[in-house]
Amino acid sequence: MATSARRSRIGVVVGLRAEARCLAGLDVAIGCSGARPERARAEAARLVAAGAAGLVSFGLAGGLSPALRAGDLVLAAAVWSGGRPIATDAAWRGRLAAALGPHVQACEGALAGSDRLLPSSAAKAALHRTSAACAVDMESHLVAEAASRAGLPFLVVRALADASSQEIPAAARHALGPDGAVRAAAVLGGLLRRPQDLAGLLRLGRDSARGLATLRRVAALAPPDLAFR
Repeated sequence: MATSARRSRIGVVVGLRAEARCLAGLDVAIGCSGARPERARAEAARLVAAGAAGLVSFGLAGGLSPALRAGDLVLAAAVWSGGRPIATDAAWRGRLAAALGPHVQACEGALAGSDRLLPSSAAKAALHRTSAACAVDMESHLVAEAASRAGLPFLVVRALADASSQEIPAAARHALGPDGAVRAAAVLGGLLRRPQDLAGLLRLGRDSARGLATLRRVAALAPPDLAFR
């Protein structure tokens, strides 16, 4: 799912259809990766080739810092990719933060990129120790690399779907289809195999809803171009 970019538009890479729906009404071009790193890389490259004026990684993230909770917003100052930080555009980040005002407080710590899901609190804690990042996702580092190669400004807008202490139930780990939609049959199948995952799955659903609510609020408060200009 994607719209064509014009030279005056920014390109936004999301992992889920639900994240893309948060952007309804904004003047942005969207590429959905289905939370697959190779597709995130391809979508970012496609948006650059189509003439995007800047790139945004937008959506949910996993918490690494114990200080953050589900629903908290991260406007990362940098993204760790391949052992090196790639800085986001400070002026753009400042404009968006000003547009959000006191309504949405944001963490500006670093975000870590990962090519795989981190399902356990132990894995999150290990990454937090080595990177000092406050959150992690599976798209931002690839979008950052594409922006860096193209010399384009880059921004991260991520809301936490799970806290650092939260385990991701096995039933949720393969729930996304390649189009970014949740596959209900896969979730139900996982629950049949592991009914003990129900409580964790319900919690993840509630916390993801908090994250999506934060993203919708950001989109409602921000200018149509996410404060690019």
